[in-house]
Amino acid sequence: MNNEELWQTVLAQIQFSISRANFATWFKNTKIFSKKNGEVLVLVENSFTKEWLDKKYSSLILKILRSLDSEIKNISFLINDHKKQFSETKNLDISINKEIADSYSLPLKLEVDTKTNLNPCYTFDNFIVGGFNQMAQAASYAISEKPGILYNPLFIYGGVGLGKTHLLQATGNRLKELFPEKRIKYIPCEKFVADIIEAIMQQKIDVFKKEFNNIDILITDDIQFFTGKEKSQEQFFYIFNLLQQGQKQIIISSDASPKAIAGLEERLRSRLEGGMMVDIGIPDLETRMAILKAKANEKNIEFKKEILEYIALNIRSNIRELEGALNKIIFFKRIHNKIPDLETTKQLLRNLFNPPKRKVNFKKIIKTVCDFYDLKEEEFLSTTRRKEIVKPRQIAMYLLREESKESFPSIGRRFKGKDHTTVIYSWSKIDKEIKESEELLSEINLIRQKFYLL
Repeated sequence: MNNEELWQTVLAQIQFSISRANFATWFKNTKIFSKKNGEVLVLVENSFTKEWLDKKYSSLILKILRSLDSEIKNISFLINDHKKQFSETKNLDISINKEIADSYSLPLKLEVDTKTNLNPCYTFDNFIVGGFNQMAQAASYAISEKPGILYNPLFIYGGVGLGKTHLLQATGNRLKELFPEKRIKYIPCEKFVADIIEAIMQQKIDVFKKEFNNIDILITDDIQFFTGKEKSQEQFFYIFNLLQQGQKQIIISSDASPKAIAGLEERLRSRLEGGMMVDIGIPDLETRMAILKAKANEKNIEFKKEILEYIALNIRSNIRELEGALNKIIFFKRIHNKIPDLETTKQLLRNLFNPPKRKVNFKKIIKTVCDFYDLKEEEFLSTTRRKEIVKPRQIAMYLLREESKESFPSIGRRFKGKDHTTVIYSWSKIDKEIKESEELLSEINLIRQKFYLL
């Protein structure tokens, strides 16, 4: 496997671990420059991308590289200066090998409109609607016909991999089709933050603001990434107010409702809650089957019902994972020129459905809960009975019992020697409430996702 094939395979696997918007933002125009003595050197476009990949994605990339080539021990990122440092690489082509791209549903080209940042592959026509997302789809479709009049802002929230990005981009694409004169901008929150940092460094913050002042429709994805970024929140609040006052449409997505996003300024939280808020839940079995059938039809491949049903029964809460499982058996079909039977499918997907048990500990759980609710660990573990701390503390006790299987007395000792009956009460209270409150269940599931990523 040469360097190009190696990197193409890495990219194909990475897209299953992150959102498509993040993939397009951070991995566009990247390529392996060299592979020597166990070290892989990857070319990137600029210093911020270099820093972000090194900080956020290096361990993931290295893990994938090692699974493909056991001799690889390290990875580094290098800014690609086409004019000076590496003129010999000026004709680098990062187009993805067609067979690999088709197998993993990766577009041969990142067909992103440079003016709007929208990918035309996302439409309402290929968005599968079910009871879990019907309201979000209806609200988005209504906005696409009357921007700035209905539901402004529109705030869509739900778990990872449930189609929020698809819905936002589909809305943007339809708006572009119906109102070609309107200026539309789709921007992931991470990219917004990166652009803010760059504008501050170059002392061009006024230029940055002016760019947003001139748009008619702003679509911002994954706004939970504003957590702890006060300067970015300040600039977004300014832009939000300006657009809303001018009756310009604002569409936003997040993995949680505004009040469940830790570290969000109250004034911004209030603005976000002032429009239409709709959530995307977990798709039912019939919808999951429909999604799999639609994806298989896109590839002109027909699978037996038992194959699709096996996948749908084992993956319940993440559409992206459904696609990933389907793509794996599609890849098998293209390599072996035959569709796998049920037993072969089970073997192909065994690691996906039965992954190694991830370890969590007290430190991870406490840190994640504190970060989620924007609390200080010292105060969190103290004996204070402040209202804003009591509930998160009960949630932490619940998670310690459920995830790490610690005994009630052991958990009590970690919280300044609390009696085990207090821990039992906390566990019971949360266990009962999550059965009655979908919002609390969603919060706890988000916390789980976060501490498993630490």
